Amino acid sequence: MNKTFIISGGGTGGHIFPALSIAWELQQRYPDSRIQFIGAKGKMEMDRVPKAGFDIIGVPIGGINRQQPWKSWNVPFKLVYALWRCRSILRKLKPSVVIGTGGYASGPALFMAQRMGIPTLVQEQNSYAGITNIRLGAKANLICTAYKNVERFFPSDKVRLTGNPIRKEFRSPLPNNVDSKKKLGFDARKKVLLVLGGSLGARAINAQMNASLDILRGQGWQILWQCGKLYEKEYVPNSSDDSKIQAFIDDMATAYAAADVIVSRAGAGTLSELCLIGKAAILIPSPNVSEDHQTHNARALSDNGAAILIPERELAKRFEIELAALAKNKARRNRLGENIKKLGRPCATEDIVDHITRLMK
Repeated sequence: MNKTFIISGGGTGGHIFPALSIAWELQQRYPDSRIQFIGAKGKMEMDRVPKAGFDIIGVPIGGINRQQPWKSWNVPFKLVYALWRCRSILRKLKPSVVIGTGGYASGPALFMAQRMGIPTLVQEQNSYAGITNIRLGAKANLICTAYKNVERFFPSDKVRLTGNPIRKEFRSPLPNNVDSKKKLGFDARKKVLLVLGGSLGARAINAQMNASLDILRGQGWQILWQCGKLYEKEYVPNSSDDSKIQAFIDDMATAYAAADVIVSRAGAGTLSELCLIGKAAILIPSPNVSEDHQTHNARALSDNGAAILIPERELAKRFEIELAALAKNKARRNRLGENIKKLGRPCATEDIVDHITRLMK
């Protein structure tokens, strides 16, 4: 009998990409299985999942607008309908396991699966668990986590430390550092600073980079700066031979390989990639995310000597100083890279699917 798996989660790339990684591994291990996604209507998973080759059903689910709560009058009605819709899907498909990766969409799907006695697995990416996953984790069969301290949010006997699922291209060795610098048009003898702010961009990082650009050049850095789609017109025209500014970086493997130091936000997926890559990193967590989970993620690394944490409010005071110190101190760069690599879990996706297999038995 062919297996059926339901995967639910989304709203952000941090929930979608782990879900897709799990789906690809399930597809490889069970080629005759059916993999069905459940997402939130109007959210990015409704576009990203079909592009990755999987079917998705959208349900109307969302959170309360905290700035204008009166606009959320219909949220309870949407929730009731989403629960009914998920129950109908589960009854029709009879899945072997239902997997949740967080976000609004995973709530009704896993809740109904638990009510119907279907095995459920929660995948928690962050060191500070989200509200949806905490509530679902209480009755889930297993919770796969990326950080040891997450046990305080879940029943400890159900927690499995697996790490976060990683995109396939970063589970293989990176290209050569020198060749990658040449490919990007940089001088292979000089250091490269890679600056990432996400696909849309990070306002605080961009503003600091713009203010510090000349000083960083003076420190000897060549710069590859992803400013994001929202800031393309503002910053890309300032690009030069040694300071390449782009809205997007399509070839991330080459960018990571060329980098000597990486400046980044502290989303769970990005940090999991950085742990595999093993490069010195400066982490600037976004303060505008739920439960301030990026700060918790970054602190889990910085407390182990695996990254440098700079809160946004300290950027102007510390950013140039920290980069000047790293530019001069290759031994420290190497030490940070070695420490962060110790935290990497390259087999996370396979381990999670191993646990899904055990649940089926």
